[in-house]
Order: sequence, then structure tokens, then C-alpha cells
Amino acid sequence: MTTEEQRLQANRDYAKRSAKGDRTAYWTRWGSYLSERQWGTVREDYSADGSAWEYFPHDHARSRAYRWGEDGIAGICDNHQRLCFAIALWNGEDSILKERLFGLTGNEGNHGEDVKEYYFYLDNTPTHSYMKYLYKYPQAAFPYDQLVQENQQRSRHSLEYELLDTGIFDDQNCYFDVEVEYAKKSPEDILIQISITNRGSEAKTLHLLPTLWFRNTWSWGYDCEKPILKVCSEESHFSTVAAIHPTLGQRSLYCDQTNTQKFSLLFTENETNFQKLFGVENASPYVKDAFHDYLIHQRQDAINPQRLGTKVATHYQLSINASETQTIKLRLSDAAELNAPFGTEFNQIFQTRLQEADEFYDRICPFEMSSERRQIQRQAFAEILWNKQFYYYIVEKWLKGDPASPPPPVARNQGRNSDWIHIFSDDVLSMPDKWEYPWFASWDLAFHLIPLAMIDPGFAKLQISRLLREWYMHPNGQIPAYEWAFNDVNPPVQAWAAWNIYKIERELYNCTDTDFLERVFQKLLLNFTWWVNRKDVEGRNVFQGGFLGLDNIGIFDRSAELPTGGYLQQADGTSWMAMYCLNMLEIALELAKFNPTYEDIASKFFEHFLYIADAIDGIGQSDISLWDEHDGFYYDALRFPDGRYELLKVRSIVGLIPLFAIGIIESETLSQFPGFSQRTKWFIQNRPDLTQKIACMQTPGVGERRLLAIAFPDKLRRILQKMLDESEFLSPYGIRSVSKFHQNHPYTMNVNGTEYRVDYQPAESTANIFGGNSNWRGPIWFPINYLIIESLQRFYSYFGDDFKIEFPTGSGREITLKEVAVELSERLIRLFLHDESGQRPCYDGTEKFQHDPHWRNLILFHEYFHGDNGAGIGASHQTWTGIVARLIQQCAKYESTLIKQQNSEEI
Repeated sequence: MTTEEQRLQANRDYAKRSAKGDRTAYWTRWGSYLSERQWGTVREDYSADGSAWEYFPHDHARSRAYRWGEDGIAGICDNHQRLCFAIALWNGEDSILKERLFGLTGNEGNHGEDVKEYYFYLDNTPTHSYMKYLYKYPQAAFPYDQLVQENQQRSRHSLEYELLDTGIFDDQNCYFDVEVEYAKKSPEDILIQISITNRGSEAKTLHLLPTLWFRNTWSWGYDCEKPILKVCSEESHFSTVAAIHPTLGQRSLYCDQTNTQKFSLLFTENETNFQKLFGVENASPYVKDAFHDYLIHQRQDAINPQRLGTKVATHYQLSINASETQTIKLRLSDAAELNAPFGTEFNQIFQTRLQEADEFYDRICPFEMSSERRQIQRQAFAEILWNKQFYYYIVEKWLKGDPASPPPPVARNQGRNSDWIHIFSDDVLSMPDKWEYPWFASWDLAFHLIPLAMIDPGFAKLQISRLLREWYMHPNGQIPAYEWAFNDVNPPVQAWAAWNIYKIERELYNCTDTDFLERVFQKLLLNFTWWVNRKDVEGRNVFQGGFLGLDNIGIFDRSAELPTGGYLQQADGTSWMAMYCLNMLEIALELAKFNPTYEDIASKFFEHFLYIADAIDGIGQSDISLWDEHDGFYYDALRFPDGRYELLKVRSIVGLIPLFAIGIIESETLSQFPGFSQRTKWFIQNRPDLTQKIACMQTPGVGERRLLAIAFPDKLRRILQKMLDESEFLSPYGIRSVSKFHQNHPYTMNVNGTEYRVDYQPAESTANIFGGNSNWRGPIWFPINYLIIESLQRFYSYFGDDFKIEFPTGSGREITLKEVAVELSERLIRLFLHDESGQRPCYDGTEKFQHDPHWRNLILFHEYFHGDNGAGIGASHQTWTGIVARLIQQCAKYESTLIKQQNSEEI
């Protein structure tokens, strides 16, 4: 094992032994768990009407103590966020001390919430033994008002107005590159290095305030001992601050003073400035926004002269020449006395940890690839690891309010998340995006777990297990959707994620963790039953489910009451359930190798799959077929109150999701389980009505494999013909979410004088459904593309080289499904690669990112991508796009295999 893998092993040993008191190294107690944004979240919202953005705005964040979490720039904290560290900055021009990243609220942006800063997750390891973050801070006054006003003036048909558009970075590169690095000497000894580079042409002064503070746990009326920060010692070249917490114990922050022009320690309390916000007298003169008042308003009395508190900043005033880099060193350690905290070992530890990180990532992907691909993969892994976040949300307390706070409005008892009082989250979770979506989201998380399983299968398994624990999963079996509405329904992809984690760990680490698989399987049975009982209105195995994570893809808002009355019978909802059946079937057969009981359960899921596959095609009892024979495509059906139905012929990924319902059963599995084999044969023989149009194990494929699939074989070919048509779904950069056919042929329906319409919209949404902050009507989304690629790979394992398809449709070039999967993967990877002209498609016309040497090698992993030109859109740090790391690895492995085959043939 590499050194990083040894640390991961020590971490796993800690989890096993801590209950016995035999503790080993807990390497992940500290990590990049601090949110980029806590304000404007549901957790901090105590309004009557659920207006989270307005109740706790950005302008309050510097002055008001948070109830449920903390935020900061390039920050870290412990796993229960008792003690936090981050940086703050002031360029001498801003009206606000830069303690957190700025962005527009969901109601301010013309396309919803949107961070208006440039920051980059450059590196990270699973144990956070080495981390690197870059923030670009302008030297002119930050244009807060300009960003808000310009975006509010723009319609949904206009592009977002970005920070680069203000021109603030154009004037001779007048900004600072602020690079923050962490390296752990031991699990409790963290070295911090902050390097500031002046990219401008003139010397500039920068105020750097590395800040240490305790999350406020003492102001809410509970019997809670207050922690304390105080000066411990002041030596000639460094000062030490003691951080004493009742459960975390004592830590020391060592602050280097070597070669610094001006240095001071500033103390205050992490408590609300009631006087400023609400006109109420403060209990203490020292409040959360003290450093802001001290610097911006020159208020010396804002700082505690006794140098005590719960928030401390080490204030460095740096004069930095043009092109110069200055470095500040700090150290957060459990060692109370270090004689030389910044001696020669300091730099050596950084070098060693970086070398170990290189060794670890080379081990994970040992195949030959270009340095650019390796860099993209490395930054994708960093994106995933930096987006871990401490997530604290106890719904019952949130609904009832705290003893020392005014009681929440009575309306909250019937409002958002009021049916989820069992939710008790005090965990480190993988977030969709720590600024734009810094909250729990279950289906996003499933996709994060694929690349996480590559680098830290233990953490990936822990994440999926938590979703299914009693303090997350509802007693009725529903998995909570996301913080804004736990009651919403997302695709049931948790079984798929668990099965993939198991297989990836077996592939990369030669570990077969059947205990994990069995534990999640038992809980998934409850969730499967909830789906069957709640989302099948007529009991005919045709499922509903609302928007199912696809936001505005439908002609109507699929989570709201339909304007026609009635309900939708969803091709995607039904297909997700067919996929769920097959995931559970494959898991059950794997577990049956160790426990024969699961052989019977596997038969149950085989049978249920056949009923669902039967229903989606309108065979058997169902009078609705979601398959349109003329078009060769699947559609949703609108069921009217009088019993009539109509197919909603929108060519979207809703009609591609039936491809995901595919299961492969190896020949040796059938031999190993004769009982399962006999039961499936009996069912096939006695219910031919259920098997006439699908793949149901009757015909052996490559290696005598058997196939279970909805789309087989004619339907598969016809769906792929549309999907691989460049005038429909196939983009130069992946598969579009809606066919380009609708660019010239919009789908419309008139209901009571109102026209409902779906066009091809390759970029931001022009509709207000789901706040207008995402769009599934044309752009390319990584999670769906990944599932398409995986499905093609699985179909290939059955068909082999005998099944070929035109790629692109109409080209006359026929290739295997495996080759199609590789081609699609390469198109997605191409989003981030420099093309022949030296430009990355994901940055389209953004000149700074395309040509500036200090920007062009920095990668942002956007939420989704323009359906035609590949430009990145939406959230700029979306974790699920990091799944490109897995695609890069698979393509490198495929290329390596081809080279070996060619060499073998030559020999």
C-alpha cells in the first residue's frame, strides 16, 4: 500500500477499535469540512413563509451567529465542527471584510443562486493529509452592488453577469492569487501555508487574517460550557493561541512572525451583533463582525483588549511588490509547546505529503495518459474531497426553536420538512456544491460515491449507509430527497450506488465487503417497498414520482398538481424502478454466494422486474404503452381524470432511461444457484405474456451470459438511432437532455387557454420551474451520461462484437457498443481538454480562462454544459461532474488494453 492507503487503513482501524478504547490514528478528524456558504440555507431559516434567502442574507452573515454551521474561505474544521479555521482578506478598498464568498441569492440571479467569485480546489487526499486551494482576490473594490443590479436587470433569456464581466480582473491583472495549503504531520498536527502573489504591476498592501473560531453552541439556551481562545505565549518569532474546548480538548495555533511587517492578534466573540441588526443591546461589546469594524471602520474598541474570546484573527499587514509572492506559516496542533514550529521540518513535511499524494493517485490510475488528463483527473478528485461538509440539522429542534430564542412561527409545524422530525444529522457528508448547494441531496450523493469509491471506499460506504440509517430514512422507508423539501422524490439510485461501490472496491483494492452489501440491502428492501406502495397509483407497476431530479424536463412541473387534473405515468419513474429491481437482483445473487437465503429474494426481484417491464409496454393488464412504435421511443403518458390518456411526445432523456434497466447474470451464477435458475425457467414458461418483448434470460450471450433488459433488441437499436443522431441527442460533448429536434419542432399543449411548451434550450433555463437555476431541456448532464455509458458497457458484455450500431447515426460507420461507450466518454472528457486551437470547450468564449497563463490550467466542474458548444453552466463546483475522473480512468485502461492486444498480435 502507498502511505496514503496506510493512513486510510489506520482510519478504518480507529473506527473498529475506538469503541474498545484501543484508539489508533484518526486521520480524518480534521478536513475540508467547512461550508463555503451557510447563510441563505433552510437550516438557518426561521421565517413563517420559508423565505430562506431573505431571512438570513449575505449582508447579515458577518454580524449574525449561525445556529447550525459555519462558513469560510479555504477552511477546515474537525468532524463535529467545534473548531474552525479559514482565511479572511481585505484589500483596503472593499466595503466588507472578505470572510466568505459572495454570490447572488436564488431570487436575485436571473438564473437562480450563483456564486460570484473565482476559487479552485487544486488538490486533496482522502485523509486530507495534503490540501491545496486557490482564491483570486481583486485589488479594486469588490463590485457587490453592480453584480446584484446587473443580474436583476437581465431576463432568463440573457446570460448571467459574472465577476469577470465587470472588468475587475482586466486592468493589468490587478488581483492577488491567494494559495492555501495544508499538510498533516500527524492526525492532530496540521501545518498551514498561505502564499500571496501580487499579479498586478504595482506594489499593493493586503491585510491577511487567518482566523480561528469556535462554532457557537452556547447562545441557544442549553446547558453548554463555553469554549475559550486566549494568548498562550509570545516568542520572538511566533505567537501561540490556546483553543480550549470542553469535548475537543486543547489545541494550539502557532502563528509565524518571521519576515512580517505588521502582526497582531485580534480577539472577539462569535456572537450576534444584535445592536446593529435588530437595535437590541448586545450582551457583550465584542461580537462576530468585530474584525470588519476594526479594519474597515477603524474601531479600535471592537477588539477585546484582554485578548480572550471565541474568535481570533492573526492580522498580517503585507506590502507585496508586483509579481512578488509572500508566504505566511501557521500550525494548528494538539502539542501545547513546540519550540520550533516552523523549523526545517515544516517545508519537508509539505514536500513529503505532496510526494505521497502523487504516489497515491498514480497507484489509483496506473495507466499511461497525457499529463493534461492526469491533471484533470487529479483536480476532479480534489473537487470531490473539498466538497465534503459538516452537516448539522436536527429537524425537531429546528421546528420547535431554542430556549434562548424567540419561538418559531406556528406555521412551521405544517411547513417545510415538518414530517421529518426524526432527521438528526451531525455528520460529514458529500455536498453537491458547498456554495450553491451546501445541503443534503440524496440522488446527487449517489453519483459522488463512484469517484469516492475509487479513492476512499470506506468513506463511500459510510455515506450510503448513513442515508439508510434511522436518523435519515423515514420510518415508512422513504429516503429524504434534499434539504429544501425532504418529501420530494428523487430517482432510487442508492442500490445502484451501493452495488458500484462494492464492485469498484473489489476491482481497485481486491476487497470483497459482503457485510456492507448485506447491511445496505436490508434497508433498501424497506425503501423499495415504499416505492411500490406510494408511487404506483393504480397498482399496475407503472410509476409516478414527480420531477425525479430532472427539474424542468417535462411540459408541466411534474412535482405540482397538473393543470389538466389526473396524473402522469412516467417512463423514467417506471424505468428507474425496473433498474432498482435489477440492482437488487444482482446484489441478492452476490449475497447468495455467502448466504443461500438470498437466492429466494433474488427470484422475487426477477419476477417484479418482469411485471414492470410488461407494464411499461402496455402488455398484460395495462392499457397504456409508454412505447411509441411509430417514433421508436418512450414517452410519459398523461392520464386524464376521465380515464383517457395521451403520450407527451417530448424527446428527452426520459425516453433514454429505459436503457438503464439492464442486468447481466453470469453463466456460473446460474450453475451455482440451480433453485433460482429453475424458478426463472418456470416463470418464463408459465407467463410468456410477460416476456415476449424484453430480454429475460432465455438467449445466452457472450460467455453464456444471460440478459435482463427492457430495451431489447429492436427497441434498443431504435432508441440508439435517435440517441446517437447529431441532429437529435448526440452533441460533440455528450448526450443532450432534450433532442435538438425540438429546436425547430417545439412540443406544445394548450390547456384552458394556456400554452405549455418544451423547446430545445441548450443553456440556462428560460422557465421559472424549480427557481430557474438549472435546465434539463438541452444541456449535457454528467450523471445521466455516465449511466448511459455504463448501460452500453453492460449491453456489450452480453452482445459482444456482433451487435453494431451506426455512430453517428447516418454516418455509415458501424461500431460496437463498447466503442460507442468509449466515444461518448471521450466526448465528455473533451469538455475539459485543450482542443487543436488551445481552448477548452468548457470555457467557451471566456478569454481569461482560455489564454491567461495564470488561469488556463484551472478547471471548474460545472453543474451542466451547453448542448452545442460545451460551455460550463450552473454551479461551478458541482461534485457529481467529478465523475469524469472515473471516465478518464476507464478510457486509459481501454487504451492500455488495446495497445497490449496490438503488441500481442504483432508478436
